[in-house]
Amino acid sequence: MPEKTLLRVEDLKLYFRATRGVVQAVDGVYFTLNPNEAMVIIGESGCGKSSMAKALLRLLPRNVHTYSGKVFLNGTELISMSDEEYRQQIRWLKISMVPQAAMNALNPVLRVGDQVAEPMMVHHGVRKEEALVQAANMFQRVGVPVDFLTRYPFELSGGMRQRAAIAMALVTAPDLVILDEPTSALDVLTQANIMNLLKRIKKEIATSFILITHDIATSSELADRVGVMYAGQMVELSDAHRFFTAPLHPYSQKLMASVPKLRSTVEPEFITGQPPSLINPPTGCRFAARCPLRFEKCDQDPPMFQHPDGRQVKCWLYEKEARS
Repeated sequence: MPEKTLLRVEDLKLYFRATRGVVQAVDGVYFTLNPNEAMVIIGESGCGKSSMAKALLRLLPRNVHTYSGKVFLNGTELISMSDEEYRQQIRWLKISMVPQAAMNALNPVLRVGDQVAEPMMVHHGVRKEEALVQAANMFQRVGVPVDFLTRYPFELSGGMRQRAAIAMALVTAPDLVILDEPTSALDVLTQANIMNLLKRIKKEIATSFILITHDIATSSELADRVGVMYAGQMVELSDAHRFFTAPLHPYSQKLMASVPKLRSTVEPEFITGQPPSLINPPTGCRFAARCPLRFEKCDQDPPMFQHPDGRQVKCWLYEKEARS
C-alpha cells in the first residue's frame, strides 16, 4: 500500500435484516483517501452514505446480516479486529465522527465541557482537570466561548451545538473525521460559518475529512475529491475540480444539473423515477431504469472503469476510453 494512502476501502459490504428481506445498504464499495484530504460523498437519500460511515466506525445495529470487506487505516486492517481492539485502538483515537443531529448526539443531562473532555479521559487516561483544559482549547479553536463548557446542550444554539460536536470529534486529534450531514439542520449563514470552520481546521490540524452531504453547492467549498453513491454502490470517484465542472456518470451529471446556478438562465433539472429497492436491486446497472443514455449493455453490471484522466466511473459508456 502506498505510504501516502491514509484509508483504503476494498469491497465493503453492509447488509441489514429487515421484515421484507435483506437490505443491501452498502454493496461492494471501493475508495481511497489520502492524508489531509477532504472527500465529499454525495447521493440521494437512502443510497447508503450514512450506512457506509457506520461501517467504517463499526457502529453496527443488531440486525446486521453481512459485514465484510477490508478497511485499511495507515496500513492496519480494521475489519478483522475484535470489537474491543477496535474500541481501544481506533474509534475516536484514529477515526471520529460528527453526527447529523448534534442535539441527539449530546447527552442532555451532562455539561457540554464534560462531554468534550470525556474522550481524552477515556482514551488518553488524563485527569478530568487536564481534559477540561484541552476541551477549552478546542472550544476556542472551533469558535465556542470557553464559558460554554459549563452549559448544557439545550442552552446552546444549533450552530454552537454543532461546533461542540466538532470539538468533541477533534479533541483526540484523530487521523480521520467523518461528518454526516453536519449542516443539514442549520440556517444558511450558520452553514457557511461551519464550512469555513472546517476549511480552517483542515489547514491547521492537517486532519482528513469524509463529508457526507446532500448539499452539493456547500460541499464544493471543502472538497478535494468527490465520491458519488447510488443504490449502495460507489458509481464515480473524481477530483473535485473536474467533478464540479464535468462529471462523468449520467447520475452525477443529473445531480449537478439539479443544482440552481446564480448566474444562469438554465432551469434546474430533475431525475425521473425512483431509486431501486435495496432489498432486491436490479442485476445490471442500478441507474439504468432512470438513465437517459441507457443502451443494451446496461443490463449487465458494469465494473468501475479507470478513465484516462485518472477518474473512476461505473458506467459502460466509458468502456472503450478505459481500455484505450
